Amino acid sequence: MTASYSAQSTITPGPRYVVVLLALVAVASAVAVVARLRVSRQLVVASVRATVQLAAVSAVIVVVLRSWGLTAAFVVVMLAIASATSARRIGGRALLACLAVTAGATPVLALLLLSGAVPLEPISVVPIAGILIGGAMTATSLAGRRTIDILRTRFGEVEAAMAIGFTDREAVLLLCRQAAAEALLPALDQTRTVGLVTLPGAFVGVLLGGASPVEAGAAQLLVLIGLLAAETLAVVLVVELIARRLISWPSR
Repeated sequence: MTASYSAQSTITPGPRYVVVLLALVAVASAVAVVARLRVSRQLVVASVRATVQLAAVSAVIVVVLRSWGLTAAFVVVMLAIASATSARRIGGRALLACLAVTAGATPVLALLLLSGAVPLEPISVVPIAGILIGGAMTATSLAGRRTIDILRTRFGEVEAAMAIGFTDREAVLLLCRQAAAEALLPALDQTRTVGLVTLPGAFVGVLLGGASPVEAGAAQLLVLIGLLAAETLAVVLVVELIARRLISWPSR
């Protein structure tokens, strides 16, 4: 028996949908307040921003996908915003953060498109590029923050390594490389548990779009392994940039 998928399988915004979203934001914010996490305001602001941004994207995406020029511009805008976000998180220059994010996402996206694994169509390029850029952004921010935190709290060990003959770069890499690799743990855990614990967004989205479970699984696998590659490249580069002092070390 072949399963059928209809429009009734999709999520449709409406009054009930709005109530659920408001309830989720209220719960998250209330729990944060009770637990004194000091992020309740950030949770609300992030939720409002996501609503406004997705509404705007929904309004323009149809036009963007009609033109390769607009598609390329849209991807560049995503890259610029991701780079600015990572730069703010690690206290570095946006251009250098852009280098790390770009070096993570671009080779993987190019391989997927040039190999034909992902159709060379705007409607395929935009979501895949967004996923890879987002993953590289997160990895850059986490690895950069982790490396800088270690330099701030354990700088004596870096100095000790330099005292016995290590260069600045070698001392930082010796101390920080493995710790920065912890930025890959979310992607690793998601990949290891996919299908057992989680059914991530690409799988659900393709399934809701009317594809078969096999096609949805194939799309999700491509995304997960692509993310692992993109995030690994981003982590390696941001740590290298910090080790070479291109991204400033924290003042002591």
